Amino acid sequence: MEVGLGMTWYLPVIWGLLLSVAIAMYVVLDGFDLGIGILFPFARNDREKDQMMNSVAPFWDGNETWLILGGGGLFVAFPLAYSIVMPALYLPMIFMLLSLVFRGVAFEFRHVAETSRFLWNIAFAGGSTLAAFFQGVLLGGFVQGIKVENNAFAGGPLDWATPFALLCGLGVVAGYALIGSVWLIMKTDGPTAVRARVHARLLLPAVLLFMGAVSLWTPIAFPRIAERWFTTPNLFYLAPVPVITLILAALVWRWLENGHQNMPFFGVIGLFLLGYVGIGISIFPYLVPPSLTVWDTAAAPASQVFTLIGTVFMLPVILGYTAFVYWLFRGKVREGEGYH
Repeated sequence: MEVGLGMTWYLPVIWGLLLSVAIAMYVVLDGFDLGIGILFPFARNDREKDQMMNSVAPFWDGNETWLILGGGGLFVAFPLAYSIVMPALYLPMIFMLLSLVFRGVAFEFRHVAETSRFLWNIAFAGGSTLAAFFQGVLLGGFVQGIKVENNAFAGGPLDWATPFALLCGLGVVAGYALIGSVWLIMKTDGPTAVRARVHARLLLPAVLLFMGAVSLWTPIAFPRIAERWFTTPNLFYLAPVPVITLILAALVWRWLENGHQNMPFFGVIGLFLLGYVGIGISIFPYLVPPSLTVWDTAAAPASQVFTLIGTVFMLPVILGYTAFVYWLFRGKVREGEGYH
């Protein structure tokens, strides 16, 4: 298959956007059910825990489809980036996947366990919290940069373990707990929803502090990011991102105070997406910061076209299925109710 120069140029951009969408969908959708696990230890009793888990029971495994799409898309469309990023971040990646396994097994076994239910509660909460933490560590390790020589990873196995990456890990835990709490406000009632609103009011300022700390740390520690944000005319073009973030955070706080059921959830999704856009602005077009771009790491154009054809057909199916499931199981899950 012959591909023209024009298509050769924009194919990696298309695939980069597809991967960005997949990761954003995963962070938002799997974020709230990981957040449920993070909040699990704060439930008063098993009935509240049951209500929390039942609120995400129809969705949680489908949400992880986007993680597979992101990882598979990176391997297919950007094999060089995959071969560098995976060795650089191998340990936190393995820890994250093992945590997701513990979380998934606990989700299935807890409902049928009798004498060992408390152990599955620990596995669910611990797996969710560690998965969120290591996702943040992966993000921090990626943003801070990967040492590359001769198109291969040239660093050590613990290069990712920096204070910045650990800060990002804690920030993601707080962020997932926040989106989990506003999900519970929207999807549950009774004491569970009341407690979730209290948690959301505590977590929103914490998440803003983490976002602010990361936003200040990155330009100070990484000159390439400072140049992107604070040189003219970029400074004027990009200033709306933090301004809109603060306005939306104020709106979310007002909605929480005024007893809104649904708007806090969508507002927090907006905060996540604005933070995601900020990270994208900081690193694009580098897929292996700070040295290799999407064009440097792209697969052969013919390979990208071939896989893109399948993706064009499958992505609407995945989106349609996701939308259908969320519509089918709309409404609140009350105490004692569940999906089996």
